[in-house]
Amino acid sequence: MVARAAQEIAPGMVVNLGIGLPTQVVNHLPADFPVCLHSENGLTGIGAMLPYDKADRNLIDAGGAYVSTVPGSAFFDSAVSFALVRSGRLDLTLLGAFEVACNGDLANWKIPGKFSPGAGGAIELAQKARRVVVMTTHCDRKGNPKLLDACTLPLTARGRVARIYTDMAVVDVTPDGFALRELAIGISVADLRAATGAPVTIPHSDIPTF
Repeated sequence: MVARAAQEIAPGMVVNLGIGLPTQVVNHLPADFPVCLHSENGLTGIGAMLPYDKADRNLIDAGGAYVSTVPGSAFFDSAVSFALVRSGRLDLTLLGAFEVACNGDLANWKIPGKFSPGAGGAIELAQKARRVVVMTTHCDRKGNPKLLDACTLPLTARGRVARIYTDMAVVDVTPDGFALRELAIGISVADLRAATGAPVTIPHSDIPTF
């Protein structure tokens, strides 16, 4: 799933990688790939993650993982970082999710009854990035669908998600709801529909796999 989602990134983009699965995308990009990766804690120009024994322990991404720099990396405070977000300079953000609705609504910051440090940067990233893409498991740990007719959890943003990468499929959000684009190897259309809490359009019978 992470390797497939990395193909979403085109040369020359400015891209934010959200906490969780999206931060792993950097490890699936070639070292010389011409992209500017942004982390909301104050870094542009992010290289591959590093193990503890090779890391600069002052250099982390927004999720706390040790990262490396690339030529042209820059460091700045949170005010500058979110000025980049709010001014619409991000071509793409890849975010994790608890739930995604078939109209593109996103819920990814709060599960009632469980501790959350706050909404963080996800609300602004989801509102201001030019393209919003989600990476998530298709179901939660209890087997409940994360792709739904309507979100049941507090929303992060309304109608902003364009595409979803899961461990089962690549699904686009269209004016008509969810549309299947690709299936993971070993997953059938029947499997996908059984694991999805909303109708999924199958545009044609020959579905690519990843």
